[in-house]
Amino acid sequence: MSRLLSVEHLQTVFPSDSGEVMAVKDVSFTVGRGETLGIVGESGSGKSTLALQTAHNHETRGRNGLIFTNRDRAGEGLISSRLGLQKDAIEVDTDLNIHRLTIERMSLGERIDFIICDEAQFYSEKQIEELAMIVDGLGIDVYAFGILADFRTKLFPGSQRLVELADRVETLQVRALCWCGDPATHNARVINGKMVTEGEQVVVGDTNSKDEVAYEVLCRRHHMRKINARASQAIHTSPPTLPFQD
Repeated sequence: MSRLLSVEHLQTVFPSDSGEVMAVKDVSFTVGRGETLGIVGESGSGKSTLALQTAHNHETRGRNGLIFTNRDRAGEGLISSRLGLQKDAIEVDTDLNIHRLTIERMSLGERIDFIICDEAQFYSEKQIEELAMIVDGLGIDVYAFGILADFRTKLFPGSQRLVELADRVETLQVRALCWCGDPATHNARVINGKMVTEGEQVVVGDTNSKDEVAYEVLCRRHHMRKINARASQAIHTSPPTLPFQD
């Protein structure tokens, strides 16, 4: 398989009021022509930033593509980075047939060289299968970005099907950190500051959200113990228990 795209030691830095922010650090991957590449990582690891960067790299080379997303934090029909970057995208609702849409666009004369799918964990298993059909039948390169497991540590159905069908799955080298400083490997759902492990699989929130429902990335140890950042503060600020005296 011929190499179509090679990314080596990619770094993306953005200025902010508090100094430079490293959004993507030392990311490397290659894509062969006619290949489905799945890129996974925890919340806050830079998946959407890398998706936007990948689209930009293709477009600067004169390549045309379709960009899909589902339930982005910025709203319907947008793909966004937590650093403020965003781009128009096609919203993947439950009824969308991605394969049919791609063929319709091509029949109208639109050239499609690549497809980028962000928040792929929210796609249905059928929609993931449609991406494989696009690669195999139309020869279009597909890049899918998403989270593997939900707040209960269970695989999203879309992510599971992606792992089963993708030619390759790469984990982002950029590791989000747990509040303790260890690499974060699990996504936790937090309601009113308290971590929960029961509820609907899909409830939209954000790792920076101050709303009732939010998400926090934790290491396995603290995810298993249900100790998120607020709970750890409560533990460390609680007064010591005094021994009983006769």
